[in-house]
Amino acid sequence: MRGCDKRIVALGAVLVACQGGVAAADPSMPGGETAVNWPAVDWAHARVVTVQMIDDRFVPDKIAFQRGSAYRLHLVNAGADVHEFTAPEFLKAIAIRNPNVLERTRLDEIALQPKEQKDLYFVARTPGHYRLTCANHDWDNMVGEITIE
Repeated sequence: MRGCDKRIVALGAVLVACQGGVAAADPSMPGGETAVNWPAVDWAHARVVTVQMIDDRFVPDKIAFQRGSAYRLHLVNAGADVHEFTAPEFLKAIAIRNPNVLERTRLDEIALQPKEQKDLYFVARTPGHYRLTCANHDWDNMVGEITIE
């Protein structure tokens, strides 16, 4: 491998690490594969879960997912303010298909402008209870809970 090629491979590893290891192989997935290249995932039939962000609350504010299942989390900002779906531990507990939906400066949240909608495709991996907040409105009790069973 030439010097330039080695630097490109190293840069790719750094980018994957900066994305929270999203593209790294995951031993909890069949064959140690990621959600992106996991052949058993039928993304066309991913379970759809919709969460609305209405000025200063999540609807619903309690969300549950099944470990090993594929999901399309449909986020809708129905409010007049910018809202964030901030859940750093949850985002580490899932295998994300489309990490480009995460904020570039904060890989632990998804920000939505008023009336904007975004989809997060993922496979739930690690069971547990995870805190959900809106980073700009947690002081106003815009919080929730996510469970992976």
